[in-house]
Amino acid sequence: MASFTFLHAADLHLGSPLQGLSVKDPDIAARFAEAIRRAFQNLVAQAIERKVAFLVIAGDIYDGEWPDNNVGLFFNREVARLDRAGIPVFLLKGNHDADSVVTKSIALPGSVHAFDTAKPESFRIDDLKVALHGQGFRERAERNNLALAYPPPVPGYFNVGVLHTALTGRPPHASYAPCSAEELAARGYDYWALGHVHDFEIVAEDPPIVFPGNLQARSIRETGEKGAVLVTVEDGHVTNKERLLVDEARFAEATLDLAGIETMPQLLTAVEERIATHAEAAKDRLLALRLRLTGPSPLRRRLVADRANFVDDVQAACHRCHPDIWLEKLDLRVSEPATPAQAVSPDQKLDIEPLLQTLVHDPEIAEQAEAIIAEITAKLPGGLGAEKTPLGADTTALLAEAADFLRVRLAAEEDTDAL
Repeated sequence: MASFTFLHAADLHLGSPLQGLSVKDPDIAARFAEAIRRAFQNLVAQAIERKVAFLVIAGDIYDGEWPDNNVGLFFNREVARLDRAGIPVFLLKGNHDADSVVTKSIALPGSVHAFDTAKPESFRIDDLKVALHGQGFRERAERNNLALAYPPPVPGYFNVGVLHTALTGRPPHASYAPCSAEELAARGYDYWALGHVHDFEIVAEDPPIVFPGNLQARSIRETGEKGAVLVTVEDGHVTNKERLLVDEARFAEATLDLAGIETMPQLLTAVEERIATHAEAAKDRLLALRLRLTGPSPLRRRLVADRANFVDDVQAACHRCHPDIWLEKLDLRVSEPATPAQAVSPDQKLDIEPLLQTLVHDPEIAEQAEAIIAEITAKLPGGLGAEKTPLGADTTALLAEAADFLRVRLAAEEDTDAL
């Protein structure tokens, strides 16, 4: 049996609208959208440079129905490069580009083979003695265990199973085409090329059952490196699985505990040091960074009261580390430091702290706040209101920030009165 290499990719999501990011910063969203295309171009270039025998794409080539034919024309242009290099492509439809979702089409080169969506289908590459078996999605929500109907392996061939699935569950991914790793292994294939889950994962080694992850991150839920898997086959056995990173832009989360930080200059220095580590890891890629501040800190009230200016200071720190690092969000999870209880004299002013605690923890106030938030988010453009926390935090956190803002304002007024 011949020795060869092939590429396993999935979840290209060409045409993804990046709605939330579009509202926050349209220019950066446009660059991330371009990064999705560039990542696929990088994959095609790697396939040609490494002279792979074939490319497998395990679903979700497109993010959904095309607004026009440009998405299909782009994919056609890139697979035509593979066709000219003598590299066939085997693909199937996932939940995002199921028959019922994507209705437009562009004629693709004859070397591009799409698995049937009505029943499992097999393709053979006889000179390599390779057989590929798969079935695409007819409907977006595929609830059946498609793998159970896959055919037996072709004797004397290297058999590849191609499937779009979350297996027994990979939250937050929907549980489509459910099956177990044990059921896949029982088919007797030599490699399972899976798609749908956006994190790289080698589920099993014998036989290899692999999620390559998506080619390019699209939101803060998809942090870290992204790419495909280069599989080496020798004498009918997988001898190596090399991850190829093809992403052009990344999302990252940085967490900083404020324990021991007493002043704003100290905080900004610590923030910049943390950002620098992510800048180095991104290796000159466009980076959208979420900064999360945690722990008790005497700076909390100042951060809440002057949040906008602090956000600008953090963005400036990002650009000092690298010109292409952008603050995606500031996530304040800082608490007030514990203070000893103090006796209250009769001539002291009204203690508002109990009132503020009521503001934060009263269920009726929370319900009223949620109703107001719902009215606001319904008017947000570009689908931003559909996000889990469209205003950047949940109701409890927003009320806590409001209480802190009142504390700061009242303290400032008291200082003014004392002059």
